[in-house]
Parts: sequence; C-alpha cells; structure tokens
Amino acid sequence: MLFRFGHFKWSVIDNWYDHLVGVLEPDCDIIYSRNLNLTLINPKKGDCMQTRELVAALAAVVPAQRVLFEEQDIAPYECDGLTMYKTKPQVVVLPETREEVCYVLRTCKDLVVPVVARGAGTGLSGGALPHAEGVLLVMTKFNRILGVDADARTARVEPGVRNLAISEAVSHLNLYYAPDPSSQIACSIGGNIAENSGGVHCLKYGLTVHNVLSLTVALDDGSIITV
Repeated sequence: MLFRFGHFKWSVIDNWYDHLVGVLEPDCDIIYSRNLNLTLINPKKGDCMQTRELVAALAAVVPAQRVLFEEQDIAPYECDGLTMYKTKPQVVVLPETREEVCYVLRTCKDLVVPVVARGAGTGLSGGALPHAEGVLLVMTKFNRILGVDADARTARVEPGVRNLAISEAVSHLNLYYAPDPSSQIACSIGGNIAENSGGVHCLKYGLTVHNVLSLTVALDDGSIITV
C-alpha cells in the first residue's frame, strides 16, 4: 500500500497492500453430515468438498498449524467489532507470504469456495463477518513496515500493520499518518482501506481513500496487480 503523509506533524504513508478481499460467488448446496460440520457440493466438478478435504488442499502450501478448522480455533473469528452478528467460518487461514495468499485464493476459486478477508477485526460494520461455508483469510501476520521516504512523506507497509504503528515509526521525523478511525491502537491498515475508514481527523485530512497512493492486490485467481 502506498500512503501519503499530511504535513505539520503528520505525514501520509506509502502503503503496500498485498491482499484482496476475494469474495467469490459460489452456488453450492450444503449437506450436513454426522462426522463433519458440513459437506460442500461443488457444482462445477460435481464432487463433495468436505471440511477436512478443503483443509488438506490449503495445507498443501500453507503450514497446517496456520489452517484452522476445529471449533475452539475458529470461534474467535466468528465476528468483528459488530458482535450482534456472528458466523463461524468453515476454515480460517493465516498466511505469512504473498505466495500463500495467492495459493489460497486460487485454490478456493478452483473449488468454488468463498473467501472473506479479515484484518484486525475491529470494524463495526460487519465487513469481516465470515462466510459459513467459506475461508476466512486473516492478514494479521503481514505486519511489516517495508520502507519510509521522509522527503516524499510516504511509506510502504503490509496490510496487517497497525494504524498507530505507522505514526510511531515516523514520529522522530515529525510526521504521522492522519486517518484515525478511533481504534488506531488495534486496527490494521488493510482493514482501514477495505472499509475506507474515517475518524476524528477526516474533516481536515480526508478519509483513508484520500491518503492512499497505490495498492498491490491479489485477485481471486491468485494474480497480482498494482493500482
């Protein structure tokens, strides 16, 4: 992601966004079984996609300890800050590399499994509400600030970087990242972009969209584009 810093004490940051909310459009029948929570019928290929089979497909590239499907493991991801609405995802994946993100998106598209991306889960609009028959792609491990250009007042960051962490990283330069949705201690830049977060500074500095210069995104087929 590429952000621009505001001047005075604030500066907009050049952010690198390595994740795309890959919401697919499956038209699948759901069959409940005794042994597993559900069986997903893939209308394209005419076969059954069970939870453990989906996990096995994803774990072919993503380490198994970062592919969650047990009830106690997926329960913390059933909602974001809007706790009125809760849905447990079929599988939770916590990728650490761009290649893992692309593989998950490509695999889910091939299997006709919906994907919802999640940042820090602090949003109040239900934007990170999981799909009950889908994969929740959690981007919190993408938490590096990749570079800061003090002269251009920009920075490149991964989507899991906390909003406040950006300002903390450039405070010695008398710069800061302006958009603050009042949850900057915990919220992530990726989630801010997905929700176009505003906050108490938006009247003077604009919304998130006014402070982002570029995004590198993974599409649902696993391809990468920069916009």
